[in-house]
Amino acid sequence: MGSLPRRTLFALPALLLPHSAAAALPTPFAAVRADAPLRFPRDHGAHPDFRTEWWYVTGWLKSSDGRDLGFQITFFRSRLAVDPANPSAFSPGQIIFAHAGLSDPLAGRLLHDGRIARQGLGLAQAATDDADVAIDEWRLRRLTDGRFTAKAASQSFALDLTFAPTQAVLLQGQGGVSRKGPLTSQASHYYSLPHLAVSGTVTRAGRRQTVAGTAWLDHEWSSTLLDPKAVGWDWVGLNFDDGRALTAFQVRDRTGRAIWAGGSLRAADGQVTILARGDVIFSTERIWRSPRTGGAYPVSRVITIRTPAGPQQFSLTPLFDDQELDSRRTGGPVYWEGAVRTQGGRGYLELTGYVGALKL
Repeated sequence: MGSLPRRTLFALPALLLPHSAAAALPTPFAAVRADAPLRFPRDHGAHPDFRTEWWYVTGWLKSSDGRDLGFQITFFRSRLAVDPANPSAFSPGQIIFAHAGLSDPLAGRLLHDGRIARQGLGLAQAATDDADVAIDEWRLRRLTDGRFTAKAASQSFALDLTFAPTQAVLLQGQGGVSRKGPLTSQASHYYSLPHLAVSGTVTRAGRRQTVAGTAWLDHEWSSTLLDPKAVGWDWVGLNFDDGRALTAFQVRDRTGRAIWAGGSLRAADGQVTILARGDVIFSTERIWRSPRTGGAYPVSRVITIRTPAGPQQFSLTPLFDDQELDSRRTGGPVYWEGAVRTQGGRGYLELTGYVGALKL
């Protein structure tokens, strides 16, 4: 939000919440502050004083046999409303989630899996000095040479990927503070790393193939993200062949009206245009309805942005329609996260709140 408004932790399973959680009086969640500039590598790491946080990597891959694939690897961290002074190792003060998805046209639907665990006890961890978040054998971390690595394996696929930055960190919003609603408190700290060069392997149906491609990493953290009227959001991140990178999002109410919108366009020369509320318009060309959940997703979109050089439009076409991710088994929502093409570029589109309102 990405995501991207984006990318957030969703409703937690009741079994993870202690009976006294509602009555607990925890230390207040940290607030997003404009006078707290982002510093790296520290801010690649976790921010446990904030309520919610995510590291989101999406991208396009080319397999060794020439096929196009899309992938998603996401780690979420959530601080629960329990007493942080509780010395018990079993106190669920921080919960770690992870989602992984593979968009393989030969499968005809999104292959996906998820993990969830409380932090500690050797189950899950999120380092605070640099990017290193893990649940069991699933892991996303930054190496000392600046590259990121990610591993996630399920019964139907496995991802073992390395991401090399080719561009500088892109601070979203004003210096990394990204508004998500009418109130200044409805904001996140948010940065992106577009145009990551990807290498590694994908295992599918017992066959391990080398892959290469381009990816996008979003890292975002907040304590008060969405307006109470919001039911979900649409987000897109696009890597263009000429080096440009577009981020665009809208937060929607129950009628589909945009409560807030924004994003950024970084030119090939590195110049960044910040997109304000009135600079981004999402329109729908075609809707796909899920045969499993009934969710009606606007999978073919036109994004119109207003820039100092004039309006620009980008048509989005999905790699295939059925890229719905149902994460209810691991405490998450149902949403659409899919690889999309546009003129001169590729990226990922995220659609949330189309199967019930999203609860944060």
